[in-house]
Amino acid sequence: MSDRLKELALPIDDWIFQQMNDALLFVDEEGELLRFNDKAGELIDGDLQSLVDLLDFHQLKKEETPKLVDLPPSGGPLYKVQCREVEKNSSLYAIFLQAVPMLDQTFEVKKKMSQRLTVPSEGMVIHEKGKIIDCDDTLAHMFGYEKEELMKQDAFTLTEEGEHEALHKLFLSYPEQPYVLKAIKKDGTPFYIEVLAHPYPQDDRVLRVAIVRDITERVHNEKKIEFMSYYDELTDLPNRYYFMDMVKEAIEEKDGLAVHFIDLDYFKQINDTLGYSFGDELLKACASRLKLHQDADTFIARMGGDEFLVLQRHVNHQTDAESLAQKLIEAFRKPVVIDGYELYTSVSIGISLYPEHGKTAGDLIKQADSAMYTVKEKHRNDYLCYNTSISEEFEQMLSIDSELRKALKGNQLELHYQPQKSIHTGKIVGLEALIRWNHPEKGRISPATFIPVAEKNGQIFEIGDWVIREACRQNKQWQEEGYPAVIVGVNLSALQFLQKDLVHRVKQILKETGLDPMYLELEITESMAMTNEEYIIQTLNELRNLGVHVSIDDFGTGYSSLKYLSRFPVSKLKIDKVFISENQEQNQAIVKSIIHMSHSLNMKVIAEGVETAEQWDFLKSEKCDEIQGYFYSKPLPAEELITVFENKPVH
Repeated sequence: MSDRLKELALPIDDWIFQQMNDALLFVDEEGELLRFNDKAGELIDGDLQSLVDLLDFHQLKKEETPKLVDLPPSGGPLYKVQCREVEKNSSLYAIFLQAVPMLDQTFEVKKKMSQRLTVPSEGMVIHEKGKIIDCDDTLAHMFGYEKEELMKQDAFTLTEEGEHEALHKLFLSYPEQPYVLKAIKKDGTPFYIEVLAHPYPQDDRVLRVAIVRDITERVHNEKKIEFMSYYDELTDLPNRYYFMDMVKEAIEEKDGLAVHFIDLDYFKQINDTLGYSFGDELLKACASRLKLHQDADTFIARMGGDEFLVLQRHVNHQTDAESLAQKLIEAFRKPVVIDGYELYTSVSIGISLYPEHGKTAGDLIKQADSAMYTVKEKHRNDYLCYNTSISEEFEQMLSIDSELRKALKGNQLELHYQPQKSIHTGKIVGLEALIRWNHPEKGRISPATFIPVAEKNGQIFEIGDWVIREACRQNKQWQEEGYPAVIVGVNLSALQFLQKDLVHRVKQILKETGLDPMYLELEITESMAMTNEEYIIQTLNELRNLGVHVSIDDFGTGYSSLKYLSRFPVSKLKIDKVFISENQEQNQAIVKSIIHMSHSLNMKVIAEGVETAEQWDFLKSEKCDEIQGYFYSKPLPAEELITVFENKPVH
């Protein structure tokens, strides 16, 4: 020690100077070390002059607030350092180094790790092999404890038993990435945490400062996404992707199996009548009923819409599959009760067998679907096992589906018009627009074939708009060419009529084509009119306010009553041709009643399917207003209809 150091008088008692728990150094104005106590001598191997240089004495003496430093410079204990001039103009400076308590160091650790964190609200804990030494209030509250209570816990009591083995391994390593654990709160509530640990040397032991984040919401969202990938959210049943995987696994077992493709009968009518919320409740109720038949050999899933799938394992013979199908059909004989409604629904089931009908999951589902489609078209409330003739019919349906999408763009669709004639004047008073499909290779395809397909694949809306627009355009053109102004009638499907924006669509089309609304008539069936009374009446009133006529087609085949008809703002009833073509005494009585009832309600009556002079005479004698049928004219393309306009009345 230099003479200058020996002679330096300390501003504190020498004994106190040496007994201090914190390091204290004295330096001159140039930063040369003059005196230090024993605690300071323990720092960085006693080379205290290098410490003064490391602390950047000249910068340190300018700072008014304490400075935090690691000693040694990287990864060592954290110290709070201050520098003050002992007396003004004394050229003597004191450097004071105070060890920072462990918990106070955590914010510094967090700062070092900040680039790996995304939120500022993590809890922090210091532990040694899981035993908690210190923590902050955020972590304590995260687990539902007071801080003092948490001091008595360890990582193993705060996590589920299944995580303990992983924890032991983690305490023996230094994972660079955050790891996820399932933790337990004080009240027993499980939740998920993400932990990012940072080793912290302390004397002869290594502690860990861990940053802990509650990621329960994130994990639940991830699980929800996973659930949505394999399950149907509405019914909680597996979805078709999960079903495909299960069929693939069953095929690998080289055991006999069956796929049942199930469709709810009349679901669309129920959905359209009672609303989509009611339809959802019905789907959930049906799913619950199907779940009652789930066991070790059956796996049930929702295909989508009102379609379900059942995988049946260990099927040795076709009769095994048919037996299950019969049980499923029987299960739906009891009504489903929803919101006080007792609904009687049934199911149509198509069955395919492995390996007879397909060797892949996709083929088996496809063949079962085609068998179900056949049941649906012919019987309903029944089952059918796949055969090759079904495949040909189903392939034709799929072909029509594909070709129909090209028909509109390829101008393959056209309208024919069947004249409607006044019995009293003999003049044409209206035209019914009827769609035709002229396929470039297959020729004429019947509407009875392609309209059901369009309703199933949703193209009915595009086709329906096209029919209304084309009928209005053509009628306006005839009027501009000087032909008599008559009403053009267009049939609406149930799906079209139940569109929420139907009235707006019709209004737009009339505006585009320039046709006066009084020359457009929309035809709905009697059964459509009765499905959802209040909604139907609202739509009919809106159409009437628009100036468009509405008629009820196929009248007499449904279950209308005078009470309902009196509330409907319709202008015309069309008697179904079944009552005209069969000249039985009973049918004639029905026709008379319909005519009389219509007139009493200030509605006109038109009879369709009139083919003979006898039918004409009968209708004329009963004061029917109009007729339509081959007796006067078949449906004609627009260019041929001009000759009918020019012809003189026949009767």
